[in-house]
Amino acid sequence: MTYAITQTCCSDATCVSVCPVNCIHPTPEEPDFGRTEMLYIDPGSCIDCGACADACPVEAVFPVDSLPAAQAEYGPVNAEYFAGREAGQDPEGPNFHVWGEPSFKRSLPSDFAPLRVAVVGTGPAGMYAAEDLLLHTSAEVTLIDRLPVAGGLIRYGVAPDHLSTRKAGDTFARFHAHPRVRMHLGLEVGRDITPEELAAHHDAVIYAVGASAGRRLGIPGEDLPGSICATTLVSWYNAHPEVAPDAVDLSAERVVVVGNGNVALDAARILVSDPEALARGDIARHALEALRAGSVREVVLLGRRGPEDAAYTASELLALKHLEGVELVVDDHDPRTGAAIDAAAPGDRAALLRDVAREAVDWTRPPTAGRRIVFRFHSAPLEAVGEGAVGAVRVTDGADAQDGREIPAGLLLRAVGQRGLPVTGLPFDEATGTVPHEAGRVEGRPGTYVVGWIKRGPSGGIGANRTCAAETVGTLLDDAVGGALPAPEHGAKAFRRLARRRNRHIVDARGMAEIERVELALGRRDGRPRVKLATLPELVAAARGGRRRIPG
Repeated sequence: MTYAITQTCCSDATCVSVCPVNCIHPTPEEPDFGRTEMLYIDPGSCIDCGACADACPVEAVFPVDSLPAAQAEYGPVNAEYFAGREAGQDPEGPNFHVWGEPSFKRSLPSDFAPLRVAVVGTGPAGMYAAEDLLLHTSAEVTLIDRLPVAGGLIRYGVAPDHLSTRKAGDTFARFHAHPRVRMHLGLEVGRDITPEELAAHHDAVIYAVGASAGRRLGIPGEDLPGSICATTLVSWYNAHPEVAPDAVDLSAERVVVVGNGNVALDAARILVSDPEALARGDIARHALEALRAGSVREVVLLGRRGPEDAAYTASELLALKHLEGVELVVDDHDPRTGAAIDAAAPGDRAALLRDVAREAVDWTRPPTAGRRIVFRFHSAPLEAVGEGAVGAVRVTDGADAQDGREIPAGLLLRAVGQRGLPVTGLPFDEATGTVPHEAGRVEGRPGTYVVGWIKRGPSGGIGANRTCAAETVGTLLDDAVGGALPAPEHGAKAFRRLARRRNRHIVDARGMAEIERVELALGRRDGRPRVKLATLPELVAAARGGRRRIPG
């Protein structure tokens, strides 16, 4: 019996470090790391020890012969990665692969004074950086987030039916109460304190603020009511306190999503899923009620190019295939689509659609009975059409880019990528939406660093931030040893006093634990794993132990 890595793989390589026979690839030392959709276990060398399953932070590793039907494809998927590849190094012993010389790239001399490092942002990028500092050095870490609750992308970006993926947050949460950590949640740099004030109280500052802005389409009608960014939808169904409960109208029967990446597929899946199945996750209460009362029966995914160039990962498409009560259809309007699917080699992205029904959809008719997701390739949006609100989307139809067709729809979602926003006090590259840097070191700002999407752009999943953070922390420590960090002007206590003066509603580690307790209690009452608090006053009240003031 061998093990296989499945859909929820976060690629952070925790499993690689515990495997005694080096059968999990690509490893962080290999060129393919960060370029593949997930990690894979070689069935030819796996010894069935289960160490990887025990270490996986998102419960993505299972014995092949115990995979449920919805995950059965992952046995062959793992094996296929190794087909035709050269065998790895044959170790002398039967169980252990050959280890190289120990290397401690991210460490400080034993007599080095503890650094004080502020990390702005508590999503995966920021927490991997904090974890690295806490595990490899004696640094004292100040965690800062503009929201009064920690989590970032884990809390507000992961789909609510992907509960295993959310377990990565449990790994980070153990550092919230670390004796060398101080949390200041609800404190915004640029509003409550300046970057200069933050730097004056720390040896170094790491910005991990993500890429929160959605890209625009640049078409007429894009700003009509009923046209929203997919990030708004994701934040809405994840109870983000800055997105109103009534921000999304689900009264239309058909939704058009521009884009076919993982965010687009997540949105489509949530919109057509059985609300009672979603209730088993931690979807926002207002979103669950809206989905129960809503009319959405069909989601159309527009892709400018063909199925061979689709942006989604294989695991996300496989998840759609197992979505109960939902039909998948490929719109056969362009002969290039079917030809690409039929000609695709096994393992190619287009080949995954070979068993999906094809249909020349008649868009003059209302959606068919039941619920379905339609993939429409070789089709780009030209205009959002409507009187006062979106009523249809005009799209290209065929090889002629000027040949348009209207698809009636009451909701248009833009899922064409994200970009970072300028960070107060830091240089910014408008073209890439990132902060210019060298291995994480911000240009012209000694002691200032970036990590995550604001550093490299919106690419890679949760686990990609581990290696990204390792690079940035390594640069920071090199600067520390080289004497390149400016000395802080004030101490840690002075910063805590400053932060409290600027914002009396700051949430600390104890307050974060109170929020967790309240949300879990609300979940138990409703028979759900968790009910997330959806407004800033609710979160602040919970952090203060004011559960009685929180609406039921």
